[in-house]
Amino acid sequence: MRNTSPPPTPSAPRASGSFKRRFKGITSPCEWVEEYHPGGYHPVVLGDVFHNGQYKVIRKLGEGSFSTVWLARDLRNNKYVAIKVAVSEVSEPSNETIILRLLGQALEGPKCLVFEPMGPTVNTMVEELPPFRGHPYLPGVIKRYPYWMAKGILKQSLQALVFLHENGIAHGDFQPGNMLFTLRNIDSTPENELRQKEDMQARLISPPVERLDGKHDRWAPPYLCIAQPLVYPTDYAQDFAIKLSDMGGAYFVKEPPAKPITPAGLRTPEYILTGAFDYTMDIWSFGCLLFELLTGRPLFCTPWYPTQTEQDDEHLRLMTARLGPLPGNLYQHWKTSSFYFTPERKLYNCQLGGVPEGEEPLMLEEPTMEEAFDQAGLDIDEEEARKVKALIRRILHYTPSKRPSAAEVLRDPWFLKDEAR
Repeated sequence: MRNTSPPPTPSAPRASGSFKRRFKGITSPCEWVEEYHPGGYHPVVLGDVFHNGQYKVIRKLGEGSFSTVWLARDLRNNKYVAIKVAVSEVSEPSNETIILRLLGQALEGPKCLVFEPMGPTVNTMVEELPPFRGHPYLPGVIKRYPYWMAKGILKQSLQALVFLHENGIAHGDFQPGNMLFTLRNIDSTPENELRQKEDMQARLISPPVERLDGKHDRWAPPYLCIAQPLVYPTDYAQDFAIKLSDMGGAYFVKEPPAKPITPAGLRTPEYILTGAFDYTMDIWSFGCLLFELLTGRPLFCTPWYPTQTEQDDEHLRLMTARLGPLPGNLYQHWKTSSFYFTPERKLYNCQLGGVPEGEEPLMLEEPTMEEAFDQAGLDIDEEEARKVKALIRRILHYTPSKRPSAAEVLRDPWFLKDEAR
């Protein structure tokens, strides 16, 4: 074991136009090796210990753009913890650490956050459910949670959002990747059952990290770990519990950042068109996820396009198809709307970038939100479906001030129905 502490980290830019590769390429599914540099990821390997020998790293749980997350054994208290190791260039104290202190989370070290260990994300846990486990490719099958389970996930994540908003905090990155399943009795699990092996053949770690010039690099680990979420101890029975994680994009409602990190498909029309946003983007995201988790399909599918304008155009075009025409105060900011609509705002062409000279317009019929929901074929009665669609429609209002608060959504008849039983 090595007792690790961050080396001095002079400021260094992350990858840019003048970027030059330093390492041999690694294709393993893990963080980008080139992000190990002064100001980047802190090098961590299995067996490292933190805080004067208190925390021993035994498994990698995941990684993100600004951190890696590890399962560690708290040797003093004989329990497991999750340690989030932020990139060195993240300034201290960051919004995340300030907010976590306010909310009572444990904080350890200048760039390490210590949490309760959690199971897989809502994004990934669906793959582990009995119908889909071991079958990554099922042609024609939509992988989604059972209706009762999806509703429970939505309700619990909404309760967490209510708590944040009541404390004047916006999450800023409200999405299934930040919703985690809790674990059952993990502290009683022997360490050897949870410890990740340094086994490249089993694809638990990457090939060795090597510089192109053959020199040793003090900023990089000898290998990268491939994330191993804690699947088998996860409780997804009737009494499962969901917790909202990752406050890296969170901010105080009265002190919004210059730019949010909300995923593209969950962004509001006002942000896409004007750059304006507020805490109601969390509410809008929830409305999109309400549709997605129940049906197994995103409400607005925003694939990659060569330019941001083309991607935004496709998002807005789908938005108008699903929810109806944009109000004039927003539509006037859509500079490329004439590619798709007549001056009378009638849709005449769905072809991104306009119609090439000499070709006919490409016309596509898109279902409304309600039609798309019905097409998902959920095993629910008409009254239940009506309540869900009414709630989604109520949340996804084009005017931010007319969107319900998180607490108001939680009091909607669709959620209250279960409590009345």
